[in-house]
Amino acid sequence: MRIYLIKTLSKAVGARCYSTKNFKKVTHCIFDMDGLLLDTEQVYKKMITQLCANYGHKYTDELMMKVLGGTEQRLSEILCKELSLPCSPKEFRDQLLRLGDTMLAGTPLLDGAERLIRHLHKTQVPFALATSSSERSVKTKIAAHEELFRYFRHMVMGSTDPQVKYGKPHPDIFLVAAERFPDKPQPEKCLVFEDSPHGVTAGISAGMQVVMVPDPHLDRRLTEHATIVLPSLAKFQPELFGLPPF
Repeated sequence: MRIYLIKTLSKAVGARCYSTKNFKKVTHCIFDMDGLLLDTEQVYKKMITQLCANYGHKYTDELMMKVLGGTEQRLSEILCKELSLPCSPKEFRDQLLRLGDTMLAGTPLLDGAERLIRHLHKTQVPFALATSSSERSVKTKIAAHEELFRYFRHMVMGSTDPQVKYGKPHPDIFLVAAERFPDKPQPEKCLVFEDSPHGVTAGISAGMQVVMVPDPHLDRRLTEHATIVLPSLAKFQPELFGLPPF
């Protein structure tokens, strides 16, 4: 079924949902985690701001946009280079991981995340996680939501997975996630859920449709390559992509 949604208004929250594309039926879903399922982005901002301040530097919005959605290694490389920090990327990443062991624990789920995950599980739609985080930080972040995250068929953790050669905005992580489903769906049968521009670019480059739930303050021009843009996962309509409705 072809459905066209152009600048429709979400009456419930007064936020705009928009797309200029037609939607195609999918069979599998792949989720990012930070800033989409879990409310971790502000925590990461505090962590990185603190580390940069230790070296006498500010963590600006411009820098944040450069590292958003990337692996821990890439984030550390960019910040060390851009700010000429007197430490190696590995040392910066190690500091970030140590902070995360405490600061990322117990982060809450974002609006609509639990409902959607439980719905997909109940209706037997296969879904996986594709996060740029490392296995260490993922374990910390999902500890408070273990039961829910057990529903994922598998998890690809870009910062520590040897098969993910290049992080977002490269498509590797989503292609690896698709390949690990037992039935190995074609990319066009996978629907990606993302919050960052780099993540959307990665999903589109992988040949997949992408549902974007961006930060409300993000420049709208950085969302135009998504298949559809929503104010929250609570506004997602599965039937638009041929999935069982709520």
